[in-house]
Amino acid sequence: MVTLIEIISLAFVNAINPCALAALVMVLISILIANEDKRYKVLLGGFSFALAVFIGYFLYGIIIVKLFQSFTSFAAVVTPYIRNALAVLAILVGLLNIKDYISYNPGGIATEMPLRFRPRVKQIIKKISSPGGAFLAGIFVTLFLLPCTMAPYLIASGNLAASLGFMKTIPYLLLYNLIFISPMIIITIIVYFGVSSAEKVSEWRDRNIKRIHLAAGLILVALGILILTKII
Repeated sequence: MVTLIEIISLAFVNAINPCALAALVMVLISILIANEDKRYKVLLGGFSFALAVFIGYFLYGIIIVKLFQSFTSFAAVVTPYIRNALAVLAILVGLLNIKDYISYNPGGIATEMPLRFRPRVKQIIKKISSPGGAFLAGIFVTLFLLPCTMAPYLIASGNLAASLGFMKTIPYLLLYNLIFISPMIIITIIVYFGVSSAEKVSEWRDRNIKRIHLAAGLILVALGILILTKII
């Protein structure tokens, strides 16, 4: 029931999430400003941030799977309908992303970090000057990223919980989160080697944010339809 394509696709949607990339870019800029002559700290800082996000989201996945499996153990009759409900959620979130492409407003529901959280996140990130600080910020920022990154992860974790035993979900969660942080690793390496700057990455994100929402929306809608029709 659970397919590798489904997990990889949902992870890819999360990986290109605009607010997750924005948080990393702010971290890299903050470290660069504090360590102009120590670029290796940019590399360590970016990796530390990505590691913290990986750990945080992996733990969230375990919690979601356990909650779903605890629920279905008491109400096994609804288990067949869980995937359908999650498929509908995927379509709804996909449509919200497509709406952001057609008529973009920052802080969209379930698609971006709410505007009220952003000043606090920026305040925290601006204080980062070391890899250790980047790791702590990564753990903290995952809480603020939940509103805009949780929907695909909830769909993936819920489907895993409804289809597999707990231990069998672990490799899928690890794969999902490796894909999720892969753009963070790539951007960190690009900035470290001077192929591009954190500012240019941020500008690219701002220029293409509507296209990013469109890509995420189309993938989510397609996945939702494929799950509902039992193709995957």
